[in-house]
Amino acid sequence: MTESPLRRRFFYGYVIAALGFLIEAVFWGTYRSFGLFFNPLLNEFDWTRAQVAGVASMGWLILGLMNLPAGAMVDRRGPRLTLAICGFCFGLGYILMSGLNGLWQIYVFYAIVAIGMSGADVVPLSTIARWFVKKRGTVTGLAKIGTGVGMMATPLLASHLIETQGWRTAYVVLGAIAIVALIAMAQFMKRDPSTMGLRAYGASEPATPTATERPEEGTPLRQALHIRQFRTLFAMYVLVIACAEVVMIHTVPHAQDLGVSSVGAAGILAIIGGTSIAARAIIGVVVDRLGARKALLLCFVPLISALVWLQFADSLWMLYSFAVLYGLSHGGFFTLIAPVVAQLFGTISHGAIFGVIMAGGGITGAAGPVLAGRAFDVLGSYRLPFIVITAMAVGALLLAASITKTPYEKEVESRSSGASLHE
Repeated sequence: MTESPLRRRFFYGYVIAALGFLIEAVFWGTYRSFGLFFNPLLNEFDWTRAQVAGVASMGWLILGLMNLPAGAMVDRRGPRLTLAICGFCFGLGYILMSGLNGLWQIYVFYAIVAIGMSGADVVPLSTIARWFVKKRGTVTGLAKIGTGVGMMATPLLASHLIETQGWRTAYVVLGAIAIVALIAMAQFMKRDPSTMGLRAYGASEPATPTATERPEEGTPLRQALHIRQFRTLFAMYVLVIACAEVVMIHTVPHAQDLGVSSVGAAGILAIIGGTSIAARAIIGVVVDRLGARKALLLCFVPLISALVWLQFADSLWMLYSFAVLYGLSHGGFFTLIAPVVAQLFGTISHGAIFGVIMAGGGITGAAGPVLAGRAFDVLGSYRLPFIVITAMAVGALLLAASITKTPYEKEVESRSSGASLHE
């Protein structure tokens, strides 16, 4: 018996996975460096903390809302064009930020950054979900390690550039690297295996030779919007994302308020990125072996522990301990979105469903940092915002615990049972 040509050919999904890793590293490593520019902007311009935090909130809102059209574009036009457009906007926005002279400019330029950033997850993760059936969680986790690597390395680079060359030069360098790297990588992206005459890793043999032309199934977006499990997952993630944005934007200025140096504060972001690397790899394996629900619940253990610890952290070693715990949860939650959507709703509208969830996260993620900044301006402390996000995390845990099997999952199980009976 000769081996199928499909199996002899090099599986291009490995290229997609590697590109996903690099795309995540460039996008998220650069985007998560914003906190390092916080105090330099405050020092140079007569702006309040709430005004600067409002930039990040506006950016996250635009990012989230743009995930919906970006996801739909990946579904319909493919990842190559989507990533090229997003990469150009993202890099251009950072280059423009180097010329800031007024508050209105930072809002305009950061809006361009946010439009580009909308492709950061939906492009690589929806594409990976289409290329892999088996090991989908593991491969997604490995790709999302790129986020951790970027968050660990880029803030250190940005901090060095800010201290030695100034914040304006730092913006130019980061923008130039992003625009070149992302547009170059876009040229190698393929929407799904059928575009190359292949089938997804772990997919069953097609019933007919033409079955690979459209190997997707699942719940269409319009139908998913009316399913209780989708609404529960949506609510859970918008709470988690709101917590994440408050932590990622305000932890650095909080540490500096406690007397931590800028380099030490940058180390908090680096530790979050570093520990999230392990979390992304582990959670991918967990979701493949235990399923989406158990993996989601597992992520809440370090999240709630970290937020409770943050209430008492008043020294560098305590903040670093917080960063370790939080990094484990951060890496897990953001890795799980794509494989959880694929498991619960299939891949036929994966990009659009993913985009809806991230759009909701854009709203709460935008509100969180600006409200936290306003609370600090009024109260002179982050104590109340940190208590609130802890309560939100507990609420998200209760929502995650209530997610049951979707109609799509039941249909897949029914087919699998039927196939087993006929073997």
